[in-house]
Amino acid sequence: MASCGSAKQSTGTTASGSAAGPVKIGLLLPETKTTRYEQFDRPLIEAQIKALAPDAQIDYYNANQNATTQQTQVDTALTKGNKVLILDAVDSKSIQSSVQKAHDAGVKVVAYDRLAQGPIDAYVSFDNRRVGQLQGQALVAAVGAKASSGKIIMINGSPTDPNAAQFKAGAHSAIDGKLTVGKEYDTPDWDANNANQEASAALTALGPQNVVGVYSANDSMAAGIATALKAVDLSVPLTGQDAQLDAVQRILINTQTMSIYKPYKPEADAAGTMAVFLAQGKALEATVAPTNATNGSGQVVKSNLITPVVLTKDNIKSTVVADGLYTIPQICTAAYADACKAAGLT
Repeated sequence: MASCGSAKQSTGTTASGSAAGPVKIGLLLPETKTTRYEQFDRPLIEAQIKALAPDAQIDYYNANQNATTQQTQVDTALTKGNKVLILDAVDSKSIQSSVQKAHDAGVKVVAYDRLAQGPIDAYVSFDNRRVGQLQGQALVAAVGAKASSGKIIMINGSPTDPNAAQFKAGAHSAIDGKLTVGKEYDTPDWDANNANQEASAALTALGPQNVVGVYSANDSMAAGIATALKAVDLSVPLTGQDAQLDAVQRILINTQTMSIYKPYKPEADAAGTMAVFLAQGKALEATVAPTNATNGSGQVVKSNLITPVVLTKDNIKSTVVADGLYTIPQICTAAYADACKAAGLT
């Protein structure tokens, strides 16, 4: 892991599709609190780049959820001669000046997972509004007949993350008119501790007996919320996203209802492919970027939006296990052995 403007790099010695030398790509990820970035996104993206351009030079940066640090890292990447940046923005608005700086220098920018503002050249993510809809629909179904007997708490993602706004809008499209929102929060930095405090405050204000469910925009926050629910001995439906290992385990023991599984490999492969194509001066064909998206500053960006999957106890084996995200021994530690047996994870 590299942070605060530092980077790890691997350097090829021969050309990869360019007479001028190996392609030089900067990979800028936003944080480490969410386990996916270091465990999955980074190695998968780097592997795809190397598969297409074996001698590519990859400079890696992690901003540790600091927007200013990420801006400095973009400057460093430009100084190092990176010709394409794969950028998962900490703050989609504040990074716009850095994106513009890259564009002015002739450097291409692939927005990864979050659609940053500015002259972006390509974008890959999941259908984020659909993610929120699926979460909301799952919560409505899980609350069921209890909907009229209480209220729900909504704990959304970071206000600086454009994805969070889309998740929130999608969730409301499924929830509004079916469940009553008692308290709602936008959670800085997607932080589990913040989510725990928000959930605790909402439970105190509403009364645990009056809460019938909790919308959590992701699994990291769901962990903090689950702790708050346990503290008041309350068991109600709880959503999530990212299919984190601890979330899969909570789903098995019924302290979390569902998560959204976003297969990381298709997203990472698309980003790596886009970056290499752009580095080599190739057009982004329809197979690479089949649709368009418009970012917050009005640019229409060639895009690849991947369909998410609802993860429940019933499909753990056919999704995260079958795809190699986790093994059954990783999931089914001693504390979860009985639940795994009941779910057919043996």
